[in-house]
Amino acid sequence: MPMYIFIVNLSVIDIASTSNILPKLLAIILTKDNTISFVGCITQMYFFVSLTCTEVILLAAMAYDRYIAICHPLHYIIFMSLSHCVGLSITAWTVGFLDLSGHAVLISELSFCSSHLIDHFFCDLTPLLKLSCSDTSKIELLNYIEGTILGITTFLLIIISYIFIISSILNIKSSEGQHKAFSTCTAHLTCVTIFYGTIMCLYMRPTSSYSPKQDKFFALLYVVLVPLINPIIYSLKNESIKKALRLKIKMLRVLYTRYNFF
Repeated sequence: MPMYIFIVNLSVIDIASTSNILPKLLAIILTKDNTISFVGCITQMYFFVSLTCTEVILLAAMAYDRYIAICHPLHYIIFMSLSHCVGLSITAWTVGFLDLSGHAVLISELSFCSSHLIDHFFCDLTPLLKLSCSDTSKIELLNYIEGTILGITTFLLIIISYIFIISSILNIKSSEGQHKAFSTCTAHLTCVTIFYGTIMCLYMRPTSSYSPKQDKFFALLYVVLVPLINPIIYSLKNESIKKALRLKIKMLRVLYTRYNFF
């Protein structure tokens, strides 16, 4: 049950993240009207980065869930009760959306006198800072401090969790037991690798090294690819879903044999 609660939260983040960016992008492509209001731009930036921060915390909570399941299975029901899972989920959403509220207020007070053309397909943090003719050093410093605290803390939590997980798996004597234990982590580990890979390429560098083409490429991977493959990864690693899928395929074969539907 805890795993499903976290996957539901992850799915909501993926849906909200794509809904925040792709409809406007599709409207621009279809209507050729590439304008966006200042309030709309700040709102899009706020929701995008807030959802990213929420996903960072959620992935760390999922790593903790895997750690308890493999390293302390007898205490799993106690440590990962329904109330604990809901509490972790609420904390992830609260911290994610409160963390960026300061950024949104500070950026909304900047002056954009030189150009109003955003060299990106959505309102991201770095392109907005590059457009401003005001001093953005305070915002960049705040971004680095909060990003370092949140990003590195959660990343270290994930790394430490997997160190203990791998150590426990290696202590399992049977190869079947090792495979079964490790298979419960592969979906989460795959998502973490893809997520942190794209996020580090996007944000773990100074604004001065901003490259529009490179940022657009990695942003497109994060906005489109990550939400697309997350459901596939978790579905293929879920035995209940695989059993249901096999049953549906079997039913289709029976229908094909009896009635020659296709």
